[in-house]
Amino acid sequence: MAEIRPEQQTTTISRTFLIKPKLKPKPRTQSQTPESKYWSSFKSTQIPNLVSSISSISFSPSAPHLFAAAYSASLSLFSPLSLSDGDVSPSFTISSFSDVVSSLSFRLDGLLLAASDLSGLIRVFDVKTRTPLRRLRSHTRPVRFVKYPVLDKLHLLSGGDDAVVKFWDVAGESLVLDLMGHKDYVRCGDCSPVSADMFITGSYDHTVKVWDVRVENSRSVLEVNHGKPVEDVIYLPSGGLIATAGGNSVKIWDLIGGGRMVYSMESHNKTVTSICVGRVGKGNGGGEAMEDRILSVGLDGYMKVFDYGNMKITHSMRFPAPLMSVSLSPDCRTRVIGTANGIIFAGRRKGKENEESGRGNVLGFGSTVEPERRVLRPTYFRYFHRGQSEKPAEGDYLVMRTKKVKLAEHDKLLKKFRHKDALVSVLGRKNPENVVAVMEELVARKKLLKCVSNLDAEELGLLLMFLNKHATMPRYSSLLMGLTQKVIEMRAEDIRSSDALKGHIRNLKRSIEEEIRIQHSLQEIQGIISPLLRIAGRR
Repeated sequence: MAEIRPEQQTTTISRTFLIKPKLKPKPRTQSQTPESKYWSSFKSTQIPNLVSSISSISFSPSAPHLFAAAYSASLSLFSPLSLSDGDVSPSFTISSFSDVVSSLSFRLDGLLLAASDLSGLIRVFDVKTRTPLRRLRSHTRPVRFVKYPVLDKLHLLSGGDDAVVKFWDVAGESLVLDLMGHKDYVRCGDCSPVSADMFITGSYDHTVKVWDVRVENSRSVLEVNHGKPVEDVIYLPSGGLIATAGGNSVKIWDLIGGGRMVYSMESHNKTVTSICVGRVGKGNGGGEAMEDRILSVGLDGYMKVFDYGNMKITHSMRFPAPLMSVSLSPDCRTRVIGTANGIIFAGRRKGKENEESGRGNVLGFGSTVEPERRVLRPTYFRYFHRGQSEKPAEGDYLVMRTKKVKLAEHDKLLKKFRHKDALVSVLGRKNPENVVAVMEELVARKKLLKCVSNLDAEELGLLLMFLNKHATMPRYSSLLMGLTQKVIEMRAEDIRSSDALKGHIRNLKRSIEEEIRIQHSLQEIQGIISPLLRIAGRR
């Protein structure tokens, strides 16, 4: 009989595993400061196709604060109000210049615009009708800057490559003063915000001079040395401080303190081309609560915002081209930057009707004081993930990375035990101290004579030329005279078979004979002087 087995039931056991939800990684970059948020709030608009580099930008002091841009042999006026609507076309363009326009300046009422070009001519235009009103020509070289005084409607300041600063009477179309003192191109200048008679100029002779038109001899009343060719200078709003730009640094000077340097900001990697002052923010209640900043641009493509009250960089922004000029509107709502490839980056910031009142509401978005950061301690995980930009605390132990020594070519060859190549290499450099040092190292390694025996005719000629020049020098003669004798003994056959090597030997013989003659003469002189010195010593 067949065995009947009961049917086995199979059971499956299911297990559930908890899945940890993926958390969004925290951004490593720190949150923006209120200052950075303010400067990032400018809505950037590109104004392209302006042919060439934007050499100068100037804002009208009167509302709605038109701005003029100089490029090639033209200048164009733009309305900041049209930027909000996306309209980048200029209000009008003046293209009647005979050469490249170098500088622009509005009069304090915004009705007139002065422009200079590289032909040495300065022209004054009516902004409304675009009519040229005055032509001022006295510069013999290109004019690099022109400036209307802040408190004067009748005069004009200019400077150029003739190293002369000129003070003009615009109404009479005549020259008032020629101010001499710079020794190189005058590239920039600015007028005092508190006096109509004082102004500053910067030159490629590294100096910035302070002038006063009331001084009779037309000499500068103060001078400071920036240390590099000066590209731009500005007065700060107080009138007692100035800022100068040149090289990769922006320096602040105290004029009231006699030209003392207050601070040097060196955060740019290339030449700083232009600087300006911006007043950031307004308060309510009829009064103004403002903070001043220095905006600087350079050939490295960066715009830096410098708080010279706290002496620190508060914001940095990168642009895709070298920057040539920068300007901020008087109402602090429009920022314009000109590049070297003919593009203008114009930023327009929306105004707020109801700004929060209070002491800290300086920029229109709240306090600019940075919130207190949480102190990192070794008990926190983030303490061990600090970046290279983290500043050390007072109790931290600093481990300095040793600088890698850059070896010369002959040192590298000596490390590889290529003795002959090291000797030939240093002979070609024509530095006697290095040659003797290599020879002494080869003597210590007992390889110098072997290297001499392996030299070919051309390399042997280099060695004989060196011995001819330096064998008779007292500080090298102890080594080189013995080496000379060994070279002649070891390579006599090669020297006899080569006319060039024979010439080197003849020259070496003449040098040694001349040195022997000099030594004999010195011994004769010593023999004459020694008795006289003995007699003088007895007395």
